[in-house]
This record gives sequence, structure tokens and C-alpha cells, in this order.
Amino acid sequence: MLGAGLALAAGPGPALAQAAHPLLAGSRLQGEGTLRFFGLAIYQARLWTLPDFRPADAAAHPLVLELAYQRDLSGDAIARRSLQEMRRAGGFAEAQAERWLAAMQAAFPDVKGGDRLTGLHQPATGARFWHNDRPTGTIADPAFSRLFFGIW
Repeated sequence: MLGAGLALAAGPGPALAQAAHPLLAGSRLQGEGTLRFFGLAIYQARLWTLPDFRPADAAAHPLVLELAYQRDLSGDAIARRSLQEMRRAGGFAEAQAERWLAAMQAAFPDVKGGDRLTGLHQPATGARFWHNDRPTGTIADPAFSRLFFGIW
């Protein structure tokens, strides 16, 4: 479902010359990639950043991550897998994990092939999420946002 270590390909090409993402003025497409599981495409990921983005300090920069799903998945499964990957990236208390899981379950609807989930990382504020351009939730916790977007 989610892919820790998903490599986003960057470099010249028509996809990388696209206009800014509407959720992040002045952004540019930094890279994109497809997560495959046993050869099956799960989603296409696209990352938009501002020109001063530095990967070594990614959590300090606003960014937009868009996942275009190619398979049907439950929102609960997406939230649970996200939490599992976040645990690999950093430690946090079980009570915090339960709060974050509940917030993600509320923000992540079931998806069908062709649906998009989009997240906006706001370093000092937290994260905002959309499903097919419709807002689904805000998680006003910078620590959550840092760990969630850090799994990509």
C-alpha cells in the first residue's frame, strides 16, 4: 500500500516541466514514481516542492505529495500501513499512535482505481489532506507531519 523508500525519479522530461501544484504556489514537480507490489501497480506518487527545497532537510520545507491510486484500497488499510511505516522512521508513544491512527482513519477515505489522495506538509503547522480535490482532514501536529511525509 504505502512504500517506505519509494524512489521518486527526477530529471529532465515533460512531466517535470509542469506548472506549480495549486496547493503550493511557486512549487515545481520534484519527482514521481510508481509503487509496485509483486509487479502490480498500486499508485503513482508525485512530489511538488519549492525551488529552495533541500532533501537533507526535507521536513523543514512545505511540500505536496499526490498519490494516484491504481487499485481499490480501504482508508483504514492506508492509515494502518502509514502508521506502521511512521514507526520505522521514529519512535513515539502508543497513546500518540492511537491518536494519529484515528486522525488518519478520519482523513483517508476508501479509494478506487483512479482516485487521488493529496497531502500538504506544513512544517510548523501539520498536514492537510484531500481526496480527489475535496478536503478530508487536517492533522495539526508538526511531529505527525514530519514523520508521515518522512516515510516517502
